[in-house]
Amino acid sequence: MRVKDTLNLGKTKFKMRGNLPVNEKKREDVWFENKVYEQRQKLNEGKPSFVLHDGPPYANGNIHMGHAMNKISKDIIVRYKSMSGFRSPYVPGWDTHGLPIEQQLTKEGHDRKKMSTAEFRKLCRDYALKQVDKQREDFKRLGVAAEWDNPYLTLQPSFEAEEIRTFAKMVELGLIYRGKKPVFWSWSSESAMAEAEVEYHDVTSPSAFYAERVSDGKGVLDQDTYFVVWTTTPWTIPASEGITIDAGFDYSVVKPAGDDRKFVIATDRLSYAAEQFGWQDVETIKTVRGQELENITALHPFDSDRKLVVMLGDFVTLDSGTGLVHTAPGFGEDDFRVGKEYGLDIFVPVDDRGYLTAEAGPDFEGVFYEDANEIALNKLKATNALLKQMDYTHSYPFDWRTKKPIIFRATPQWFASVDKIREQILDALKDVKFLPEWGQKRLHNMIRDRGDWVISRQRVWGVPLPIFYAEDGTPIMNGETIEHVAELFEKHGSDIWFEWDAKDLLPEGYTSEHSPNGTFTKETDIMDVWFDSGSSHQGVLAKRDYLKYPADLTLEGSDQYRGWFNSSLITSVAMSGHAPYKQVISQGFTLDGQGHKMSKSLGNTIVPADIIKKMGAEIIRLWVLSIDSSSDVRVSQDNFVKISDSYKKIRNTIRYLLANTADFDPQANTVAYADLQPEDRYMLVRFNELVKEIRQDYDQYNFIEIYKALMNYIITDLSAFYLDFAKDVVYIEPEDSLKRRSMQTVFYQILVGLTKLMTPVLPHTTEEIWQFLSEPEEFVQLAEMPEVQELSGAADLLAKWQTVKKLRSHVLKALEEARDQKMIGKSMEAKATLYLDEATKQVVDELNVDLRLILIVSQLEVRDLAEAPEDAASFDGQVAVQITPADGEVCERCRMTKTDVGSDEHFPTLCASCAAIVTKYYPEAVTEGFEEKIGRR
Repeated sequence: MRVKDTLNLGKTKFKMRGNLPVNEKKREDVWFENKVYEQRQKLNEGKPSFVLHDGPPYANGNIHMGHAMNKISKDIIVRYKSMSGFRSPYVPGWDTHGLPIEQQLTKEGHDRKKMSTAEFRKLCRDYALKQVDKQREDFKRLGVAAEWDNPYLTLQPSFEAEEIRTFAKMVELGLIYRGKKPVFWSWSSESAMAEAEVEYHDVTSPSAFYAERVSDGKGVLDQDTYFVVWTTTPWTIPASEGITIDAGFDYSVVKPAGDDRKFVIATDRLSYAAEQFGWQDVETIKTVRGQELENITALHPFDSDRKLVVMLGDFVTLDSGTGLVHTAPGFGEDDFRVGKEYGLDIFVPVDDRGYLTAEAGPDFEGVFYEDANEIALNKLKATNALLKQMDYTHSYPFDWRTKKPIIFRATPQWFASVDKIREQILDALKDVKFLPEWGQKRLHNMIRDRGDWVISRQRVWGVPLPIFYAEDGTPIMNGETIEHVAELFEKHGSDIWFEWDAKDLLPEGYTSEHSPNGTFTKETDIMDVWFDSGSSHQGVLAKRDYLKYPADLTLEGSDQYRGWFNSSLITSVAMSGHAPYKQVISQGFTLDGQGHKMSKSLGNTIVPADIIKKMGAEIIRLWVLSIDSSSDVRVSQDNFVKISDSYKKIRNTIRYLLANTADFDPQANTVAYADLQPEDRYMLVRFNELVKEIRQDYDQYNFIEIYKALMNYIITDLSAFYLDFAKDVVYIEPEDSLKRRSMQTVFYQILVGLTKLMTPVLPHTTEEIWQFLSEPEEFVQLAEMPEVQELSGAADLLAKWQTVKKLRSHVLKALEEARDQKMIGKSMEAKATLYLDEATKQVVDELNVDLRLILIVSQLEVRDLAEAPEDAASFDGQVAVQITPADGEVCERCRMTKTDVGSDEHFPTLCASCAAIVTKYYPEAVTEGFEEKIGRR
């Protein structure tokens, strides 16, 4: 027998290295085979519901780090709620319609114009479903628990039917109308765009200051006077219908030296303009108020037969330009609005692909709009109308899919009126909580300021607008026809809209006074995809009886304030009069380590699959816990390396606890709270505080604070404190001694509690731990969160132990100084003499704590502070510490330096305590002796 054999050296098969990339997948397979998610749902039947509604990601390509952050965040919340007394089903969803899928098929060589709509839609459907399968596997590999076998897809017939019914309700409320007004038009996609599909980039455009001659001055201006107009889109000049000014601005009529012409310009912009145009000796002939110039006409610079009217508008500023704005009602929202007020034509001489039409004039016909800028500028130069051309850098909208600039173009479109229900929407928003809180104001302002919603798209892969047209062109959309379409879609899917004749889609025998011959046609446009996903409260929450509407929570990226948060709010208020969610959490974007947007073309992307292959999904999950996702998050390989170190700390700490409870039976060996050793009782109280803290943070979705609390507890409370001295109990004391079982009791309770607390974040790891615990549930995911206990005297105990821990820190500092002076090596070679004031001494006495054990020294003496020698280290005027080498020899078993080593003749290298333990529990060692000396622990 060796001395080592008399120690309780814990053993466990829980490995130091988790081999996560391999073992996680095996564990996930076990979960799916055993239907752990379904078991959890069954356990929670009858409990209060908590529903997190999944905003659908777009089904295109493998997931990126933003997807991972989003889905893991949701999974943490849902797992926690499921273990905390709530029935919390999680139904994942996908957005499966839209232009990107059409574009992807085009890239693969499919020509939409060479096949039927039905054929092309089938290709789109097949592609979307493949992408759903791909992303579903990606999400499952992250350890996300969900109703994977029954997700919601916006292409599902049942979902499409509810979307149509949502549209019907908006028709009933008079919110749906057809109009011609400028919308975001993507020439690269040949379709109208929603505001949420637009992103802004800085561009440099050729701005122009040019002169337009007065035609009818209304007695205010002479005909040799010219309006100085400014534009940043010279290509739209062929569509110009007027000049907009501000009624309250002063305008100067001036004549520069050397020019026979007189010019009108805003007085506050005169000095700027004169400098830009190189005007000298500018004479101001008169000054007039803007309102005096209303309805004066000018000649179009390219067509003298066309007259431009001077109009008063509220969008003219004096920040730039001349105070006179070129106005083309077909190409801008402000232009359209003021043009309608003055009864102007809505002139749009540009086609779907961005090429100017014959209406723009022979010089422009067939020219791409960007190339038309140069033609317009040259024509202005030719007539001496161009006063100045200069580049102008400004923010400009782009198609977020094609990354090409878009134009504002007035086209006939279907709209959903926001204005009619704006106040209802804003009122509904007051009942919604936001995290961060500023989210409410952001969404409020977006709803307050947004225009009506363009819901029609000139594409084929989407849900058709359920609108028919009579023989005289009258739109047919009413409750009867739309509900009939909804029922057909529910049974057959929306493809039938493109396969069946209009008469077969209408209710049998349907007639209309607008179609005396009984002939009807169908709308060919589809719905905006934001209407698809924006109807999910009906297609999912209200449709599935185990969910609820409104949802308790939704969590998405901050871009959804103008996307899904926005569209679903509008449709929900229209449908039901309330928001579709009770609380909204928004997250920032994932950026690269330098704060740049991740892009495949830049080569700065970090793909979740790569991290999983190298480190495991648990590392990504722990990273999500560790970040403040309320703002943009920088992601780099270093992030995951650091998180991997944190994971190792967690794993190694758990391994130590498992190893040292391997012989502990919680049924037989648990020590009652009142009988615990003082240090163990304190650690149980301290852990109870951790449970309270972490559960509060879970309840408040405060992930980063959970991470901080967890890591601080493991590093500071366990590794640097409790486990630092624990070996002198769990290794040395008799196996079944009260002291050892007391510590094991707390070890085990901490193990079980920590495992449960970490399960929402690290389910693969906690299920591995669970196998080594003697708990009734087969899977930790089927257990409940630890409850905060009412432990007697907890507050007093925590306060007193703060004094002890502060005392310990003073001693550790003194030991370190003694080590630096080569007085001692390890702390077990030291004797510590403590000189304490009365208050500190009273706390120590009341706790009845074994200070020598806590301080990890071999010998300890406690005296009054007044007795402290001058060379003792003093701390706060309350404590003084003197470190000296301990007397005696080192015990081969406990490694303490004691004066009674060798006092038992059978064990000359052991102290009396260790000799007594060996004699009692290992009697064979008395007769046989030890084989060899063990090395130092």
